Amino acid sequence: MRLQRLRSSIKGLYAITPDQLDTAVLLNKVRAALNGGAEVLQYRNKIADGELRSHQARALRSLTREYGVTYIINDDASLALEVDADGVHLGGEDGSVVAARTLLGADKLIGVSCYNRGSLAQQAELDGADYIAFGAFFTSSVKPEAVVASLDVLQQARRQTQLPIVAIGGITVENGEQLLQAGADALAVISAVFSATDIEQTARQFSVLADR
Repeated sequence: MRLQRLRSSIKGLYAITPDQLDTAVLLNKVRAALNGGAEVLQYRNKIADGELRSHQARALRSLTREYGVTYIINDDASLALEVDADGVHLGGEDGSVVAARTLLGADKLIGVSCYNRGSLAQQAELDGADYIAFGAFFTSSVKPEAVVASLDVLQQARRQTQLPIVAIGGITVENGEQLLQAGADALAVISAVFSATDIEQTARQFSVLADR
């Protein structure tokens, strides 16, 4: 079953793209992360207009197909449908799981941000989400105002669900292991990978960490 295969792919390094207007630069950075072993790529760009986002999303769809990795669109189910992404990730204000499922169909992934609240995870699963995400676990340069999540929320969620669990927020190679031990299946990372001097090597370090 395709959806089950996609669910099982939510593990290891879940790379999230940085805000980048230069598409060539973005593609080079993403290629380096994929060479380093990223298993999931989420396209996120909060500074691009709609035309550029569509262009970049299509270019990244081609690249992720080349590498055979799971491709997720942040926030925008319509864009995910347009570029035939593997799924969409929904934040608290990005619409419902039910609406996204109606638009995308039964064989696409829907991930949901649950922040630091187990009740949101339970509701997301009831609504038909395919994976859940918690965070921020550490201070994030991308979202410095993000709510803080504790390891307890991962441990509790691991006891309550079989869905893949993603941890996000200020994650580095040095602090990521405790999140995996607490129950996370995947580490969602932006800055620690894409701001690194050697993106490929840093991605490889995350991948090795997740495979321990």
